Amino acid sequence: VGVLISLYFCFYRDLAARNCLVGENHVVKVADFGLSRLMTGDTYTAHAGAKFPIKWTAPESLAYNTFSIKSDVWAFGVLLWEIATYGMSPYPGIDLSQVYDLLEKGYRMEQPEGCPPKVYELMRACEYNALIFIL
Repeated sequence: VGVLISLYFCFYRDLAARNCLVGENHVVKVADFGLSRLMTGDTYTAHAGAKFPIKWTAPESLAYNTFSIKSDVWAFGVLLWEIATYGMSPYPGIDLSQVYDLLEKGYRMEQPEGCPPKVYELMRACEYNALIFIL
């Protein structure tokens, strides 16, 4: 995802199942570029008070309003979790106001029932790689 998005020179900032369209031959296309921004550097800083889809937003983006390709990689991991759960909302049972604090304490979503281990490994790799590149 990071490679695809970077080829188009933008930070998507809203990668989620609700913005993916599945067409013929199971080709998936990302839609709704309302939150996307052109890349003019390695990061994009949103203005104070900007609204984001909290449960799909990387912790550093929630903390500093800063977005990068790595933020989209994080969101891709959440998107994979949505797919594995047939469209459930991420962080089920957790209030939006608690998500950031839990993530900062190391909380991560569990492997969904029936999710192949390799898919879950990819989800976790998206979190891990996004965090490594951010630091």
